[in-house]
Amino acid sequence: MAIPEEIKRNKTYLTKLTHGSDLLEELTGICKERNIRLGRIEAIGAVQKAGIGFYDQKKQEYQSIIIDEPLEITSLTGNVSIKDGAPFVHVHATLAGPNGRAYGGHLTQGTIIFACECMIETFDGPAFERAFDRETGLSLWKIY
Repeated sequence: MAIPEEIKRNKTYLTKLTHGSDLLEELTGICKERNIRLGRIEAIGAVQKAGIGFYDQKKQEYQSIIIDEPLEITSLTGNVSIKDGAPFVHVHATLAGPNGRAYGGHLTQGTIIFACECMIETFDGPAFERAFDRETGLSLWKIY
């Protein structure tokens, strides 16, 4: 059984992201600029098009899906940790189209913002570093 780390809330940043920007790149840029090494991300809004991924557990690789249409961000949630010495943003999104059809998965580059309001909550505590996990083939938190 994993033993959880105790962390304490620190600062919370609220912002409106830039129309026409790549959502994942903008979130990562904010975290690098503010040196956020441990955090939680939430956002709502809309995108002009989206890139999401699904992890094939047997092949241990991501399958990419591009949705080239306007979508609502009904939920975006994720975390900030450290990978290769720099802040790393890992987010999942649920996106909905005009007919109510929903898409979901791992947010990838190529998701272009129409409008997005975002909250990044930071924590005091040991920065969680990511390392390759042989069992899953993923880069996961290395918790001691």
